[in-house]
Parts: sequence; structure tokens; C-alpha cells
Amino acid sequence: MNLKVIHDFVASINSGNIEGIYSLMTHDHVFIDSQGNKMVGSENMKEAWIGYFCLFPDYRIEITDTLQNDSMTVLLGFASATYKTNKITSDSNNHWRIPACWKAIVFDKKIKLWQVYADNSVVIDIVNRNT
Repeated sequence: MNLKVIHDFVASINSGNIEGIYSLMTHDHVFIDSQGNKMVGSENMKEAWIGYFCLFPDYRIEITDTLQNDSMTVLLGFASATYKTNKITSDSNNHWRIPACWKAIVFDKKIKLWQVYADNSVVIDIVNRNT
């Protein structure tokens, strides 16, 4: 059952379905990004996902492997997206694809914890050269 919830959550992310993402988070959902920044609460995360999709409208998660125990699931794969900017640069390739993994904890058929592990230096470089 936990894997179905997680796969539904990833499918909602991959389709940019904010309401789907929101409906699959616990009220006290915890999100931790790859820099260790933490955000708590499904309402806060709903707004954060809206903002993230404004920057990276085609954000996708590709899962290649899954590891699971009783309370935790680890997903291995890749994250990719294109940084949306109105700035025209000589290097306008704003697409990135990086290895990543995610830790998920499901509670009562909802995502209680979603933690991202990735080296986002490529993403940060793209954003910085476009600001």
C-alpha cells in the first residue's frame, strides 16, 4: 500500500498536479530539500510546489530502483526540469537532469516525510546565470 501512495505522489508531481500532491500529504507533512532546508505543513508545501512549478514547469522524477522497510521507502533515480526564464542568454540551455534519491515515510495512506538527496550545483548554476 505504501508504494501505491508513493507512486501516486510521484505521478502527481510528474504531471504538475498540485491538488493531487496536496491530497497525498499529511497535514503535518515534512519536506526536506537537498540543502537540508525543512518545511512543515501541507498548506506551506502546496504554496511551495506552486512556486517550484513556476520556476521548473516540466519537473519530473524518474524512479529506477526502490528500497523499502516497514516504515521507510527510498527511491533512486533522476530528477530533471527546465528552468523557466524570460532572459535570453548566449547559453539558453536551461534543461538539467541529475541523479537523485528521495526518502519517503507514509502514514495513514499519505506522505508524512519527503526528503530529497541530490547535488543541485548544476541547477544552481543555471539559475544564477539567468538572474
